[in-house]
Amino acid sequence: MTRTSIAIVGSGFAGLGMAMALRRAGRDDFVILERAASVGGTWRDNTYPGVACDVPSHLYGFAAHPNPNWSATFAPGPEIRRYLDDVAERENLGDRLRLRTPMLGAEWDEPARVWRIDTGAEPVVADALVIAAGRLSEPNVPAVAGLESFAGPIFHTARWDHGADLSGAHVAVVGTGASAVQLVPELVKRAAHVTLFQRSAAWIVPRGGVTYTEDDRARFAQPGTLARVRAKLYGEGEGRFASRSGDATASARAQNSALEHLTAQVIDPALRAHLTPDYAFGCKRVLLSDTFYPAVASDAVTLEPSALAAVDDGTLVAGSGARHTADILVLATGFASTRQPYAELVRGEHGRTLAEHWSHGMTSFASTVVPEFPNLFVMNGPNASLGHNSSVLMIEEQSAYIVRALAERDRRPDRVLRVRPEAEAAYTDEIAAAAASTPWLTGGCSNWYVDERSGRLTLLWPGTVQAFRERLAASDGSEFEPVHSAVRGKERGES
Repeated sequence: MTRTSIAIVGSGFAGLGMAMALRRAGRDDFVILERAASVGGTWRDNTYPGVACDVPSHLYGFAAHPNPNWSATFAPGPEIRRYLDDVAERENLGDRLRLRTPMLGAEWDEPARVWRIDTGAEPVVADALVIAAGRLSEPNVPAVAGLESFAGPIFHTARWDHGADLSGAHVAVVGTGASAVQLVPELVKRAAHVTLFQRSAAWIVPRGGVTYTEDDRARFAQPGTLARVRAKLYGEGEGRFASRSGDATASARAQNSALEHLTAQVIDPALRAHLTPDYAFGCKRVLLSDTFYPAVASDAVTLEPSALAAVDDGTLVAGSGARHTADILVLATGFASTRQPYAELVRGEHGRTLAEHWSHGMTSFASTVVPEFPNLFVMNGPNASLGHNSSVLMIEEQSAYIVRALAERDRRPDRVLRVRPEAEAAYTDEIAAAAASTPWLTGGCSNWYVDERSGRLTLLWPGTVQAFRERLAASDGSEFEPVHSAVRGKERGES
């Protein structure tokens, strides 16, 4: 058995960021449980052709580990994975990592006041549990009738089959989200033909960016340069929030830019009409690409402007009724985001799972702590994602909040933090009020930010990074049950 103060589940940006924050706070008694054979999270798992970040490289990294050696404005996926490997090594996390160690279950032991974690091998017992499993960890496979009857290779972008021979193949791609927009231009270079199933068009704006030279990297390495670059990029990212959240002037300006981009790159009016979204700018994730439209407009791609509805004896049947053939089927269908798979595995007080607590959509206080789950912290969970700036900034703020919460826990005689349900409800109401008039809820689309059952915005933070920083910094510990209430309740035998 492994006995530790803090168990962190996951070793992507969130898990490594949490470990760094703990170390800097003088807390070294922790382990990182990672189900895979290496660190990296979504950047380890996503290896499809063209995978890259759509946040500028110099902002998509830890403040404590600026990297002057990025190859371009937008780093390719393998480079980001190498960066995370390097961070783990520079932080000397090797002795804290437990690779090939999944969290198969976690249960709060009330009498012992610990979390008991099932890994399938050596159990782990921890005073506190940090879930840093990520919101883009489990592929979403659509329920398509007859899908299993497809004769050729079929795989999700996040589980890319590098053994599949694309050369000379007819490849069908299902989905036109962020992964597909990066993938399709690469497939055009390799495959004989691509059929693209589009359920709904995306708003796409110019990507731009440059490849950095040796002189650029030397300049970034100069003292103070990267701090200034990061500050500039941060400000630009914060400025994008208005266009994503429904500010009329900013949204109109951004939408016009997207339409001009489409018009300039797609000459055929019929194709252009199919590629024009019928919902408000910002309702779905806004994508960045300079190569997607030219690829779709080429003779190498057939755009099917409807979803894949069925597979009939190996033939792909679209919602429009059109039938298509393909040798390889790629699912660019996103992830289980609003219904996090790990929630089924975590059982708190009264035997309830986190999934049961979230049966009407994810809720929390400070996007991090949840009633009935003592000493549990969730990163990248309820309303902790962004649509306009770097998610790493949010991870750093959550890590800082968790460090402060652990200090509060240590001041309590029972060393247990229980979130007041009223605090969670008030925070949830804050989110709902801030989100009510945004395109995510009013823009006329269905998106992966909104819980399909409750209709609430449960994934995105409906504000700027600065607002999130200030909201978490304002938390003073009153979100937790008073010590005397918790202790006296236990003395009376209340559960």
